[in-house]
Order: sequence, then C-alpha cells, then structure tokens
Amino acid sequence: MISFDNVAKKYDDGTYAVKNFSLHINEGELLVLIGPSGSGKTTTLKMINRLIPLTEGYIRIKDKMISDYDIHELRWDIGYVLQQIALFPHMTIEENIAIVPEMKKWEQEEINQRIDELLHMVGLEPETYRKRLPNELSGGQQQRIGVARALAANPPIILMDEPFSALDPLSREKLQDDLIQLQNNIKKTIVFVTHDMSEALKLGDRICLMRDGGIVQTGTPEELLQQPANDFVREFVGIDQSQERMIDIREVVKPAKQEELGKLPIIASRMPINEILSLLGEHEELAVKEIDEIIGIIDRQGIIRILSRQMEGLK
Repeated sequence: MISFDNVAKKYDDGTYAVKNFSLHINEGELLVLIGPSGSGKTTTLKMINRLIPLTEGYIRIKDKMISDYDIHELRWDIGYVLQQIALFPHMTIEENIAIVPEMKKWEQEEINQRIDELLHMVGLEPETYRKRLPNELSGGQQQRIGVARALAANPPIILMDEPFSALDPLSREKLQDDLIQLQNNIKKTIVFVTHDMSEALKLGDRICLMRDGGIVQTGTPEELLQQPANDFVREFVGIDQSQERMIDIREVVKPAKQEELGKLPIIASRMPINEILSLLGEHEELAVKEIDEIIGIIDRQGIIRILSRQMEGLK
C-alpha cells in the first residue's frame, strides 16, 4: 500500500530529519511510528501526504509515486487526524464532517447519510450532535469528530499524529479501545504516530521504532518485546525487568463457545510473559484454564493491554 524507498528529508543547514528510511506498510495494517522527540516520526508521517516534501528517495502509494498524484486528490484520499483536533470552530459538527465530501462534489443526500453513519460509528447520536458547535463538546468527543471527519470520504489511508496525547487518561484509553474496534470493522491502512510505548503496543499491528531520523527496529509488538534489536530498543520498550515474571491474565479473558475452546492450545491463568507471547506468535487465541475449568480465551490484544497497563504504572 505505502512504500518508502531510501527516503530522506534534509534541511538547508545540512541536517537530516529523516534518512535512509525504507519501509513497506501493508494494506489494512495499523503501523505505529514511535521514537523519542526529534526522531523524525512526524516528519515521516507528513511526507506521505506531501505536507513536508522529501529530499531523497521515493514514496509510493499503490505502486504510484506520490509526486505523480494531483496534490488535492492525494490529500482528499488520505484522512488526517491531529493532536490539536483542528475542527473549524464556527462550523457545526455536520459541516465539519462534510468538508471533503462536498469538495468531491458528493450529492447532498449521500453526504447526509454518511454523516449519520460516521456519527454512529464513533458512538455519537446524530440527532444530538449534528447541529452542535465544537466548543459544546468535550475533548474526547471533539477527537471522535476529528476521526469521523478523516473518514468522511472513505479514504483508504488514515494518518494519525499523536491524536490522543492531549486527552485525560480515561478518555485516551476509551478512544484507543474504540480505534481498535473501529479498525476491526473498517480495515483502513493507518499510520499512527505516538511517543507512548504502551499505546504503541496496544494499537499497532507493527511498530517502527525510530531514532535520529532512522529505523532502529520494525516488528510486531511481540517481536519488539521478545527480540529487541539492541539496548536502546530494550530500554525504550521497557523490558528491563525479567520476561520470566508471572502475570495474571484473568482480567482480560473473554468468553467463548464450548466448541471453539476445543480447538485452542490451553494455558494457565498465571504464566510467564515470554511463554504467552511465544504462543500468541503461533496462535490467534489461547484457551485459559484455572484449576480444572476452562474460563475463556485470550488474544494478542488482551495480553498487550495487560502489558500496557503495567508500563503505565511504572511511569
């Protein structure tokens, strides 16, 4: 879907914000860019929709170089969600959502249907919120509208630049959960920038850890946790404690039908992290047994949720 081929961004003073960046992002994948301040993650994101021009290399979307796209069509086909939310304050919620569909000259009836669909999708009742102004909404609700607006014209790609970092912890966790559920339904190609490793572990299908404008390691959450490339990755991911420690997974066990349980490997409700991660690298779900009873199933998102909460507690 999106391919970076030896991409660099060099400024006039000779410094590089991004250098030697090569990466392929798969269609329908949620790819997280993460790294310390100044690592180049936001610059990398903004080069995709040409908000920042690249200096060297190539970026392709669906095998077509981004420089070959009309700039307006390129940006219309890429949703963009910012930390600052950036809703137009003088426009109602429905007017904010309708901006790109109107630019693309959709019929008004189609736009109205899309607004209702999107408001339902992000958990806001259309009759209640359509005519409201942004300042009548909470920060979390405004960010939901920002997501809805990014999805308005049904773009194949969504760019999200630290969209939840300004929210309080409860709103942030709720929106993270909502994004996971939403992505399960819509399967967009999402590039998500964050500086928070627990958020990256929770959300990402894959994580690209950057430092000084380059890639240090790219992999699934399990790969970064189990196979850190170097001490920087180990420290940034927060796995300086022993991977052998036991964790209790009962809080994230999900119910399952009896016929499903018989097809899954069985684990205990308390096991070392590394053993669970290893099994989840081979199986989508695991059955969880406590004493002599199967109490449900656990998946990758469940174990990552436990780890992210533990990491939050260490801050």
